Amino acid sequence: MTRLDGLEATLAFGARLAAVTRPGDVIALSGDLGAGKTSIARGLLAALGLTGEAPSPTFAIVQPYDPPEVRFPVLHVDLYRIEDPAEVEELGLDEARTDSLLIVEWPERLGEGAWGDALWLTLDVLNDGARALTARVPPAWESRWPI
Repeated sequence: MTRLDGLEATLAFGARLAAVTRPGDVIALSGDLGAGKTSIARGLLAALGLTGEAPSPTFAIVQPYDPPEVRFPVLHVDLYRIEDPAEVEELGLDEARTDSLLIVEWPERLGEGAWGDALWLTLDVLNDGARALTARVPPAWESRWPI
């Protein structure tokens, strides 16, 4: 478990994560509303070069970022509004993975079997307001974890 004390620590974790990501990776961010999923994504995107605001993709579902805005293509995905896993097929995320990093919020909407090679990060809000981050690290990430 990693403890994240406040917004700055959460953004900094995202920045450290950016240093070890590459196209083809999937980072699954799980946790309740307000747990810090989008903050990790924002820190990661900023470290990849994004200078503007990274909006939550809740309503767009997929927010793409392409060079030169970021170092390599990134799709920030929010599956909160997805009701049926079949809806995700229409988004073409598996095809996009070939040259993009996928940052996926609410991945549990697809079930535990989705993206078995994803780095799965779960955030829980502690009683004092800090975040507890736990990771499920697949073989593809073992040489890059912990960060």
